[in-house]
Amino acid sequence: MTDKLSNSVTAADQKGLVVITGASSGIGAALAKKMSAAGHPLLLLARRVERLEALGLKNCLCAKVDVSDQSGLQAAIAKAVERFGPVDLLVNNAGVMLLGDVANQQASEWQQMFGVNVLGLLNGMQAVLSDMKANNRGTIVNISSIAGRKTFANHAAYCGTKFAVHGLTENIREEVADSNVRVITIAPGAVETELLSHTSSQEIIDGYEAWKTEMGNVLSAEDVANSILFAYQMPQNVCVREIVLAATAQQP
Repeated sequence: MTDKLSNSVTAADQKGLVVITGASSGIGAALAKKMSAAGHPLLLLARRVERLEALGLKNCLCAKVDVSDQSGLQAAIAKAVERFGPVDLLVNNAGVMLLGDVANQQASEWQQMFGVNVLGLLNGMQAVLSDMKANNRGTIVNISSIAGRKTFANHAAYCGTKFAVHGLTENIREEVADSNVRVITIAPGAVETELLSHTSSQEIIDGYEAWKTEMGNVLSAEDVANSILFAYQMPQNVCVREIVLAATAQQP
């Protein structure tokens, strides 16, 4: 793990620490900018730490971490807590989408998706939940997908990971509700991010891009970031359990 503190400032009325995984692009980067503008100190985590640092955000600790590395993730969060105080919001945004036909897809792609999308999410939640429960405060937002609610062609393993995210999030929400801790699922449809570029099949990529073109504009990263901000900024005694959002023209 490597890390760097960018543009540190001190404020007596500093807001709660926000931790965002997969913050180097897309939804994570868009949300980081919004949370920084709202006055929150940040811990931004990604494998491409140089992109995190390039955001140039104040009160921002950047760390090169793979979320499937439990010890590295825990160490990064502990360092941020020591500097900024308890985690008030964890956004498990890191994800991999490797679309493919299970009959032909490499098993390594399934393993990578489950390692990041499911085990990485569990690592993040475990790193913060004990303190949140002890403090009787905190919010966890898990980024799932409409593919966690219904199936799509060439999405079988990916859908499996996102159905797992939905199930884990709701189960853990029930377990920590009495401790005044909120656990929220955000399930976007098609979003204009780098996620599709992870897929190795050009035929599948071309088909997905054609589908996006047919429906017109898809969601932007900022659209999804705004939904996270909405859920988080509700009073702590209000839990928006799930937000499902998609471009109006997206049918499935």
